[in-house]
Amino acid sequence: MGYYIARTFEKQDIQTLREQVEAALKQEGFGILTEIDIQATMKKKLDKDYKPYLILGACNPVFADKVLQAEPNIGALLPCNVTIRETDSNEMEVAVMDPAAAMMAVKNHSIESLANEVKQKLERALASL
Repeated sequence: MGYYIARTFEKQDIQTLREQVEAALKQEGFGILTEIDIQATMKKKLDKDYKPYLILGACNPVFADKVLQAEPNIGALLPCNVTIRETDSNEMEVAVMDPAAAMMAVKNHSIESLANEVKQKLERALASL
């Protein structure tokens, strides 16, 4: 089973694509809690060059509340990560974590349906780009 779902696009400015991703996620009830710029971080910490690469921590508060009520330690798997990066083939890729795959490790059947609902929302956001 895969742990992410992805789409590729023609090369474009990463900040423009980020704005589109954020708008698509917002339509599904997600906000962005965190952002990690891998390109800048690796240059600063390792003096290593990376292609543009962002990790966004997306959260849907309604579903986060439900899953935290059912499984308090689930915070170790939150928020839902979304990556935007330039690939080696000079395309842009947007990938979202598969919450259903991530939650399989938890062994709490009461959160399976919630994970599947979040997965559907992330898939719709990705498809709308």
